[in-house]
Amino acid sequence: MALYSIGDVAERCGINPVTLRAWQRRYGLLKPQRTEGGHRQFDDEDVQRIEEIKRWIESGVPVGKVKALLEGESVNVHDGWNTLQEELMSVLRHVRPSKLRAKIATVGREHPVDALIDHVIVPVRQRLGLDQNTARAMCSLLDGALIDYVAFCLTGSRKKAGKDALMIGWGVDDRTRIWLEAWRLSQQGWRMDVLAEPLELPRPELFPGQNLFVWTGKKLTRRQHEQLEHWQAQGFNVHLHDPNA
Repeated sequence: MALYSIGDVAERCGINPVTLRAWQRRYGLLKPQRTEGGHRQFDDEDVQRIEEIKRWIESGVPVGKVKALLEGESVNVHDGWNTLQEELMSVLRHVRPSKLRAKIATVGREHPVDALIDHVIVPVRQRLGLDQNTARAMCSLLDGALIDYVAFCLTGSRKKAGKDALMIGWGVDDRTRIWLEAWRLSQQGWRMDVLAEPLELPRPELFPGQNLFVWTGKKLTRRQHEQLEHWQAQGFNVHLHDPNA
């Protein structure tokens, strides 16, 4: 029977090891074996269970209700993503940076990064963007806390084995989203750095031999598409990052 370390399983399933530990310790969703040295070991059945947990959470089931569903119990499932959005909005309305940081750290530990970005963080930022008065201050507070947390996560991911890459925003205004997309890529084994300011025209020749990801936030224009092909024809390792592709 094949056994895998927590790092192997995290890479295979696209889940942060911190999240796997939270699912085990706080929610009792996983019961890995232990080596004599106390290290977690997962088998193929555990991997299948992790994928099932991911599917439930990504469908909007609150992580606290997943165990009952896995055990075949009938559960009144409401939209967990909407609940998390409201919880985050509530913390923001109190304008307490320390509580906001704690909330972001908690949801960051307990949920898959892709789903958290797409179903909680992006919708909340969009809601705040509709109000040009007090919400602008709250959005700025949220963005600062998000960048702080993502930078912490990226620092941790760079300590692991993987390929180095640089994230560049190309013709975009949303600086925070550049960090979020770098965080998303870090879950795929990339050790990400971020060019904090977006560029109207990236210059890959300034980063010879490096892996570059460009994010535009929308479909490439014809000129951008031609430029990307030109860079790649010149031998630069420039990749378009499109999480919806």
